Formats: sequence, C-alpha cells, structure tokens
Amino acid sequence: MANLDPHNVCALIFAPHGRDSGIAQALLRQSDIESSICPDFAAFERALGETVSFVVATEEALQSCDLGIVTARLRNQPPWSDLPIVVLTQRRFDAEPGPGTERLANILGNLTFLERPFRAATFKSVARTAYKARQRQFEARTRIEELREGEERLRMALIAGRLGSWELRLPGRALIAGESCRAVLGLESEGPLSADDLLAVVDRDDRGRVAQAFRAAIETGDDLAIEYRRVSGERHHWAELRARLARDRNGGSRLVGVASDITVRKQAETVLRQVNETLERRVSERTAQLEQAHAAVVAEMEQRRRAEAQLRQSQKMEAIGQLTGGLAHDFNNLLTAIMSNLELLQKKCSGDDPTFRRLVEGAMQGARRGASVTQRLLAFARQQTLELEPRNLRELIQGMTDLIERSIGPQIELRLDYPPTPPVALVDANQIELAVLNLVLNARDAMPGGGVLTISVSEPTAESGDELAAGRYVRLTVSDTGHGMSAETLAKAVDPFFSTKGVGKGTGLGLSMVHGLAVQLKGALRIFSEVDRGTRAELWLPESSAAGRTATPCVSGEERTESDKIRILVVDDDSLIASSTADMLMDLGHSVIEAGSGAQALDILEGDEDIDLLFTDYSMPKMNGVELAKAALGVRPRLAVVMATGYADLPEFSQLSFGRINKPYLQSQLAAEIARALNAQRGRVREA
Repeated sequence: MANLDPHNVCALIFAPHGRDSGIAQALLRQSDIESSICPDFAAFERALGETVSFVVATEEALQSCDLGIVTARLRNQPPWSDLPIVVLTQRRFDAEPGPGTERLANILGNLTFLERPFRAATFKSVARTAYKARQRQFEARTRIEELREGEERLRMALIAGRLGSWELRLPGRALIAGESCRAVLGLESEGPLSADDLLAVVDRDDRGRVAQAFRAAIETGDDLAIEYRRVSGERHHWAELRARLARDRNGGSRLVGVASDITVRKQAETVLRQVNETLERRVSERTAQLEQAHAAVVAEMEQRRRAEAQLRQSQKMEAIGQLTGGLAHDFNNLLTAIMSNLELLQKKCSGDDPTFRRLVEGAMQGARRGASVTQRLLAFARQQTLELEPRNLRELIQGMTDLIERSIGPQIELRLDYPPTPPVALVDANQIELAVLNLVLNARDAMPGGGVLTISVSEPTAESGDELAAGRYVRLTVSDTGHGMSAETLAKAVDPFFSTKGVGKGTGLGLSMVHGLAVQLKGALRIFSEVDRGTRAELWLPESSAAGRTATPCVSGEERTESDKIRILVVDDDSLIASSTADMLMDLGHSVIEAGSGAQALDILEGDEDIDLLFTDYSMPKMNGVELAKAALGVRPRLAVVMATGYADLPEFSQLSFGRINKPYLQSQLAAEIARALNAQRGRVREA
C-alpha cells in the first residue's frame, strides 16, 4: 500500500497557550512531518478530518474546551480510522495520573501522554509512532476500498452474466444464496435454506444425479459442475451449478460457486439438434448431387491449373522471344556486313585462283546459313516478315504432296484427310509450307522403322477462356505413330535450340519456328504426345471469310531499270553497316553519301538537293528510321525512301509507302528494292 502523501495530510497542533505549539512544530519539521497550528478550539474543530495524520494537544487546552464536540467527531470516524492523539501533560511529583488525565483517556480513546518538559528525541519518537500508526490506518482504508470495489465488480459481473452466487457450509449443510441466486434456483423462501431445500425443487428424474454430484465434490475435492432440470409450476427450467470446495484455517469447509439459468441455451441446443438432424437427412438425400458438384470443382481446379501452366509457359516464351528477336536483329546486322563484303570480294577478285574462290564461296554459304538461322529465330520471336493472304489450305497441302512423299520415303504411309468445304485461312503461304514441312520431317524422324503419317484439315471452334480467342479456326494436324515424347520433353518442345531428336540430330529451331509463326498469325501450336503412342501436332489458324487464292498473279514490269544511276543518302548508326551498304551501292554505279544519325542526315538533305533516295536503317537512337523518313519527306516531298530492318514487327510501315528491305541483303536484292522504290515514287508524283 502507498505511504501517506505529506502534501495531502498533516499533524494538528492544539496548544494555544505558551511556546508549546512552536516547539512542537519545529520538532515535527525536523522529522519531515507537516503540521498545522490551531490557534483556538474553533480552528481545531474545523481542521479535524480524515486528512489529519495525528494530533498534538496540551492537556490544559483539551480540558478547557468542549470535549463533547471532539468526542462526537471521533465517534463518527469510519471503521478503519482511530485518530492518534499525543497529549502534552504537566510534570507530576507522583507517578499516578491525575483525574483529568484519566478523564481524557476515557473520553478520547487513542491517546499517548508525554510529560513536559520532554526531550526532543522523545517527542520525535512519539510523533513518528503516531504517524506510522495513522499510515497503517490509511493502508487499511485502501484495502477496504479495494475489497469493496472488488465485491461490486463481482456483483456487476454476476448480474451481467445472469449468474447467482451461493455457498453450502459444511457439515451443517446450510445454504447461503443471494436474491438473484434464489431466483435462478427456484427457491421462493426468504428464510434460511439448506441443501435439502435445493434438492426439493430439482426434477425427480435428476434429483439422484444432483445429490451424487454434491457428495462426490465434497468427498473428493473435485470441482462441481452439473446441469439439471428444476420444477417451476407446469414448466421445466434448466439450471447449471458450478462450485469449488474451500477450506478455512479452522478446518471447516464449504462449497462456493455460482448458479445460472440455462433454459434458453438448452432450448437452442434442442433446436440446433433438430436442425442438424434435418441437415443430415438432406445431406444423405443429396449425396449424389454433392459428388457431382465435387467433381465439377475438381475439374474447374484442374482447368485453372492448366490455365496457370499455360500462362507461365506463355510468359516464358514471350521473354525468350524478346531475347531471341534482339539477338537475331544484332546477327542480321553483322551478317549484312559480312555478306555484302563477301559478295564484293567475289566480284572484285580474279576468278583464276580456285582456292580463293572456294574459300569465298564457303564463307558466303556459311553466312547464308547464318541468315537462315536468324530467320528461324525471328519466326520464333514473331518478328519475321509475313505476306498475309486468304489461302485454301486443302489446295496448299495438295500442292505439297509430292514433296512430302519424297521427304518421308516409301517406308512411311501418308494419309490425307480434308473437310468437304475448302478451309480458308489468312496466312503466309510460303511460311505455312515451311511449317508443314518441319512437322512432317519431325514425324518422319520419329518413325525410323516406318509407320503412318496423317495430315488432316478441320474447322473447329475455340471457346472463350482458352489461349486462343473465341471464334472459328482452321486446324491443320500432323500426326504420326512414332516413339512419342515424355512429358518432360514435351514441356520444352517449342523452346529454341531444344531438339526433340536427341543431341546432334536437330537444330532445335523447327518447332520453335512453327510456334512463333502460329502466334504471329494469332493462332496456336498444340502438341500432344505419349511415349510409344505417337505425336499429334495441331496448327490452329484463324479462319478467313474471303475466298482463298489458288494462283499467284504475275507482277507487272517496272518502269525503271536497275542500271539507272542516282545519288543516295545512306543512314545507319553502325558505321560498319553503313560503309558496307555504301560499297555495294557504289559498285552498282550510284553516288553515295553516308550519315551516322537522323539529325546529320537532315542537315545533308537541306544542303544537297541532288539526293534522289534515302536509304536508312530503322533501329537508330534518338530518331528511328520512320521518324527520319517523315522528317525528310517534309523537307523533300519527292524523295524516294527505302527502310532496312532486322525486325518485322514495325506497325509504322502499315500506314507508310516506304520501300523496305530485310537484313541481311545481297547486292541484287538491294538494287531491285531501290528500283522499285524509285518507280513507286515516280508513280505517286504523276498521280499528284
């Protein structure tokens, strides 16, 4: 408990005559005890209260005042309070106290007499003793208040919890219960109660069980916890008793506990049990429906799992495609420089040295193979150039039949399956033929001992939510009866440079090229395979409503020949590519000016009006080729433009009439594209 706060309590000094009050206050101050001097009885009476630590009063001051008032104030103290009073008496020559002293002791009670004159140490000791006694009284007050608050909290908690407290005293079996507890237990008597009174209101069927529970708790000391029915008129109420055996210091014991009315809970339990029984009956009746629903959920989860796997695969292929496209573009730049210089070497050097000619031709052949690899990489990355047109796939496959039969050999049987109506898709015929040939060769290699190769064309419909957009498609299927692929191999089948044929037996670019082509055409490549059961590759292509072409029309002759000599501005941020292109153009007899950026090219165009054609790379920093061409045409509207690129995914070209050439290019391709660009520009000028 906390000590007395010296700022809130103080000692009272009632010594109105002489120097006693001043001496007492000085000594109390030395003992760190706050005090207040009462100059007269009225001030003393007003100051008496609970905040007084003790009183120092002279005997003559007390005897001269109305002690009845003081006695009444002391008699009305709370139970915890007994105010200490130190009385300073006169010196006596006999040891016996006088009648006045005895009268004070009988009237005022808690007195300590200190004879004057006294020693300072004696006074301080008596004062500290009185102060400590008062401090213990304050501590008792705190404990009493805490106990009262705890009892009030318990009472409120019992009320809030609809509980009643009770006590069964042993061995007399007297039952002590409050008003709320009596109401819970159904005890209407207001007089003394016993355990028999409690058992009397218990339902006859539960009475024996309740009595046994009480005996067990008393004999074993285990907690009592029992629910039972009690009689209340014609109705039954449920009550719950919980108690614990407590023992006092004298060896006595009692059961102390709480009682609660659980009728509502029991009714709720009954309703809940009935609901559960009804639910179980309905569940048993609908077991088949639940099993079907479970199967549907499992199927949906499996579909979601497949969709997530397809999304991860799509994201992986997208990332690989971007990386592959970038690498292919860089290789195309390098191959442009290599092939252009090799081609010029073939023209410039004498043909008398067969070794030199063979070396140059070997290098050129290697460069062409490199160009073929980059073309496949661009196909996988969906960045190859496509010439789309509606084509009848049945006629396209029929036109390839001889080539397919020669490719697979006589040990493999070829079967063709077409729908009755001609399926038409918007495709690049050359790339589709190449894709079909790749799938055919893979099927052939999977059947070294012979088998059946089936090529079929159908027109299915894709549903929404698939990796394909919803709509009609043309499905070109190539299936075989070969050795098939494992699930691990199938998962990597379309990855670039991963060969399904084993180490050293393939480039690993065939299926990746077909996959890239399908996606670029807004379709899909689906592959299904089982070990020793064969493989089925499906190429899904969007159906076209236009009639398919069956023949390629002839291209009219160009007005301008490749022998015309013109002035050309070559723009490329790579000086190696720019100089190689310039060398080929000058070898054709053209006049060439080189520029390393779009800004430099515009400066040259503004100062040189004799330039006939702008030959620019597309991918350049700060200003790309399309931006440069637009700016150049703003300065020179009649300027012919040819764009060189290693990419195909350039949407700006679809709305601009620029000439275009893909890297790497040969001198003959370069000359032909420049002639076409000049003729197209002259045609636009005549129309204007």
